[in-house]
Amino acid sequence: MHPRSPLRDNLEYWLASAVLASLAHTPLPIANALARAYARLLDLAIPRLRRVALSNLAMAMPELDPATHRRIADGVFHSIARLLVAFARFPQIGPANIADWIRYEGFEHFKAALDQGRGVLFATAHLGNWELSAFAHALLAAPMYVVFRPLDNPKIDALVERRRTLSGNHLISKREAARGILKALRDNQAVGILVDQNASLDDGVFVDFFGVPACAGTGFAKLAAHSGAAVIPGFALWSEAERKYVLRFYPPLEITGDTARDTQTLHRQLESIIRQYPDQWLWIHRRWKTRQPGKPRQ
Repeated sequence: MHPRSPLRDNLEYWLASAVLASLAHTPLPIANALARAYARLLDLAIPRLRRVALSNLAMAMPELDPATHRRIADGVFHSIARLLVAFARFPQIGPANIADWIRYEGFEHFKAALDQGRGVLFATAHLGNWELSAFAHALLAAPMYVVFRPLDNPKIDALVERRRTLSGNHLISKREAARGILKALRDNQAVGILVDQNASLDDGVFVDFFGVPACAGTGFAKLAAHSGAAVIPGFALWSEAERKYVLRFYPPLEITGDTARDTQTLHRQLESIIRQYPDQWLWIHRRWKTRQPGKPRQ
């Protein structure tokens, strides 16, 4: 990988800061329109993203016609726009107005899991508004720990980190994740981990995901088995009827200690929820990039 230039880092940072400022300091209807325009520009400027989305959809949901695939891809960019608006307004969101943005459903699953005293692992994904879900949980219940991968641009990474911690959450870098996660769980804390990303052959196992073999990281399943923590699927899903998000917690998943089986269980649950909200998942990610030996690349 070529080293990044300071000029590039600064230009990207100034652009990101300008976008966030425009969404934070304009009336909400205008901010929503601006965000949709920004998402549309992203779509046009990087056509590879839509190509990846349509390729993924054709492979994962072949029963749907191409027009439906295109509508779902459109929805992905609309979902990104909603996420941008919420993220830009984190400094303005607090206990007094968080209910205008999101509400709970299934909180009893989290409460019962926490009562067991061995911590809670939130199995989440790039579905709905993953940034708002953790931010809101800190305001509505208690701060939690969030596992993240540092961004390539250190200036934007610092900007994002500051916003992610505004509501009291704690960050754990993937580079030293295991130790930090286990300590948090021993203290009966909640830890959120994204489980839907492509993994390398060295770090994953192949699971059935939408009927296609997908290489999935095994770290989550191993941590769950080792710690005895409850595993709660949780996602902030957009409700068009309510015009806000629903932070939905699902019943805990059974962890057997069989890493491959438990990883498959996670992805079976995730697939069932994505099928209900297909336009809110990040289809633009090359989820099936790692292929089984001897299989052609995506």
